Order: sequence, then C-alpha cells, then structure tokens
Amino acid sequence: MRGSTVFVLLILIGAVAAFSIWRGWLPVADRWNPWAPLNVQEQPNLLTPFKLWRLQEDPALCVAALQTSSLRYAQQADSPPSAKCPLVNTLRIQGGDVALSSSFLSSCRLAVAYALFDIHQLQPAAQSVFGQKVTQIDHLGSFACRNVYNRSEGRLSQHASANALDIAGFRLADGRRISVLRDWDDAGENGRFLKAVRDGACKQFNTVLSPDYNAAHRNHFHLDMGRWRVCR
Repeated sequence: MRGSTVFVLLILIGAVAAFSIWRGWLPVADRWNPWAPLNVQEQPNLLTPFKLWRLQEDPALCVAALQTSSLRYAQQADSPPSAKCPLVNTLRIQGGDVALSSSFLSSCRLAVAYALFDIHQLQPAAQSVFGQKVTQIDHLGSFACRNVYNRSEGRLSQHASANALDIAGFRLADGRRISVLRDWDDAGENGRFLKAVRDGACKQFNTVLSPDYNAAHRNHFHLDMGRWRVCR
C-alpha cells in the first residue's frame, strides 16, 4: 500500500509541476519545458520525443521549430480532399547547410526530425569516423502514393503522406561518396560510419529500416515518423 501511495503522490507532483510550467508559474529553461517550442540546435533530451509528437497537430509550432534550423523550405498547397493520397501541411525541403541530391516533399514533423538527425547524429558520426562533415545527402525520394512494398492491397506506406524519406548515400567534404548499397558490409570506416548513422537515426525517427531489415532496403535507409517504433 505504501508503494502505491508514493507512486500516486509522484504522479500528482508531476502533474502539478507540468501545469505550473504550462501556466508560467514555475520558471524553467525552454529545453526542459514541454510546452516551449522545440529548438533543433539544442541537444535532444527526454522531452524531445514529446515535443516532436506535439508538432503533428500544430503547424505553427512545427514551423517555429523549423525556423531554428538551417533548412530552406517552401510551404506546399494542400491537396484536395478527394485525392487518393492527400497531402496537408506539407513542405518542399530544398536543402540547408547540407545539400540534397534533389528537393523532397515532407511532412513538417519529418522535416524537424531530419534537421535534428543532421545536427546531432549525422555530422557527429562523420566527424568521429572521417574527421570531416557530410556535405550532401543522396536520397531516393519521399512522397509516393502507394501501399507498403507497392502491394495491391494493404495499408498505405508512410511515403503516401510524405512522412518518410529514403536515403541512399552521403558525400563528404573531400568528395568521397558513401553508398548504403556498396558500403553497408564494408569492414572499414565506411561500414562503421553507416552503422553509426543508422543507430543515430533511430534516436530521431520512429521507424528506421536498413539493409539489416530485408533485401528491399539493401540500397537505402528508410526513415519515417509513423506510429510504429522500429530500429533495424
């Protein structure tokens, strides 16, 4: 009984603290304030997944988070409701500090996760392994109005709502190109870098699928912000 009482008290204290922070009665740094906009430049913490989750229902809050990044983007017009794969609050990501092989369509939440991934996972991995930064990301696209694995039946892919991105490789400052297809099984630094990138991506995206998952992903990393948490 005593343990249950302590647990209930902790829940009540947490709820009161959260309400006090929300009302502004209890001052706290923005990075530890669950109601403050997400700043992608700050080191992710335990509140980052919650702040990312909040973005899906609040376009203005999502844009506020994007404005703390270096990404260049343009708002896209919403699709008509009659579209087979309607797009709502969708952005075209055009690049940033890191170039892209081409622009891509993105849900706002995916774009914020991508910005976090670049700053806190991708670049540190490149510096650790190669001593230089990634200057370009080569991708296979984001939006595709289709079911999972292009099946004729079944659930829609996260690509159908521009909530997923497939990354095929990376280009370094010295011009080297690291390819998921060619280098995943490399025993040297290229393979070590790709494993570090995959593991780091799992900290920012809900689902990360690599060549370890199945043959369909032998040439790319699938990154999405869907409801399922998978890291393979």
